Amino acid sequence: MSLVSESRVSAAEPAERWSSIAVLALSTFLVVTAEMLPVGILTPMSEGLGISAGTAGFSLAVTGVVAALVAPLVPRVIGVLDRRRVLVGAAVLLAAGNLITAVAQGFVVLALGRAVVGMAMATVWALAVALVTRLVSARRAGFAVSAVVSGVAVASVLGVPLGTVLGDIAGWRSAFGAVALAALVLAAGMAVLLPALPAHTEVGATASFGSLLAIPAVRRGLVAVTLVVTAHFAAYTYVRPALEALSGVHGLGISLLLLLYGFCGIVANFAAGAAATRWVRSTLLVLATGIAAALIVMPLLGTTVLGAAGVLVLWGLSYGGVSVCSQLWAVQAAPERREAVSGLYVGAFTGSIALGSFLGGVILDGAGLSVLLWGSAGVAAVAALATRISPPARYIPSPSA
Repeated sequence: MSLVSESRVSAAEPAERWSSIAVLALSTFLVVTAEMLPVGILTPMSEGLGISAGTAGFSLAVTGVVAALVAPLVPRVIGVLDRRRVLVGAAVLLAAGNLITAVAQGFVVLALGRAVVGMAMATVWALAVALVTRLVSARRAGFAVSAVVSGVAVASVLGVPLGTVLGDIAGWRSAFGAVALAALVLAAGMAVLLPALPAHTEVGATASFGSLLAIPAVRRGLVAVTLVVTAHFAAYTYVRPALEALSGVHGLGISLLLLLYGFCGIVANFAAGAAATRWVRSTLLVLATGIAAALIVMPLLGTTVLGAAGVLVLWGLSYGGVSVCSQLWAVQAAPERREAVSGLYVGAFTGSIALGSFLGGVILDGAGLSVLLWGSAGVAAVAALATRISPPARYIPSPSA
């Protein structure tokens, strides 16, 4: 048996399956780039729209709230529709949301565009990881999950920094326009590279979400993931103004620091994916502890460029593995209900992004940067404690075990 239940498109050739994995990884890369792009261009966005940095940061909260509400419903709403067609439609929706954002003249239209992005993101995340085990052999499922989830870290390395550079050179609207164009290219790629993916009947597919929450590993994993993601995004949403205020870095320097952070995130994604396949609880514990440490020392060491770089290395190595740990915890806890449990975890994950972004904006505007960073560190420490006292998710050994 596999890490997750064995279900795949056996007729496809390995090259075809891995090209499908690649396009799914591109989809997660693009939705995360679209979601997180305001982080890198928050200052010019707020200035262009005539709103505060905290208010501009609330646009991430809008995306997260919508994704949190939509993701758990995706498997039920799409029913028996072919998953390839659903994903192509989600890519087109992503293009529309970024185009609306690019032409926004005020917060209301900005929020509308970000809400559309949230719907697209929820659909991609609710399906992408759940479909992985239908595209590769069971023994490679763990690596395939890491590859698809790597889109999160690669978005930090390439998507957000490149969007930041483009925004600084050509204006923040051009960055969202570029993502809209890329989403249309993604839709075409999905139509060509993904095989037909008819709906599979899952055990308990018609049951309520309450039946999933009745599983202790599912419930306790949700608590740990919610806390650590909330802590991270309360601070990371405002990393640009934090770096500007603490270290005096601006413009291209911000892009380079975010690039360093994202590179560390890629390394952490694959390292944590390999570790979490067998020790998901311990891996998440280490990551939450690292995030807490980075946030504690940022006001102390981030006052110089080298100090800020060191903090971002620790932060990137810590947060980079959280997404893959979350997904692996979900499928290990309820392998017979992959789409349903993935949707539930995506809802919690994106809801935590919204909560963190919102609370971070309130604290930043009301109490200041130091309170924001140290308060977030405290929540990350509680997340580590919650992970420590949680029982491990159910593990299904691989053939090589």
